[in-house]
Amino acid sequence: MIKKIKYLIFILFIFFFFFFSIKYYLSDLNKINSNKVNNDIDDKLLMNLKNLPILEDDTNNSIQYLEETNIIKKKKYNFWKLIEKNE
Repeated sequence: MIKKIKYLIFILFIFFFFFFSIKYYLSDLNKINSNKVNNDIDDKLLMNLKNLPILEDDTNNSIQYLEETNIIKKKKYNFWKLIEKNE
């Protein structure tokens, strides 16, 4: 008997928890407050974007082109030939 009452209390507690949680999140007051917070965040973001400094472009002549004569040819190694030489 006590076990059944305990289970009933647990089930009621879980039911009320979900009921009040859903009731709160779907309420008009919560919607109004969340919209206010979102608008405040948007306003702060816009203010911060206006205050960002603009950096000058300093990438002129930063690319160096190599001529083919300056490239050193590397010796091509074959993996199996390296193993055969060690044996």
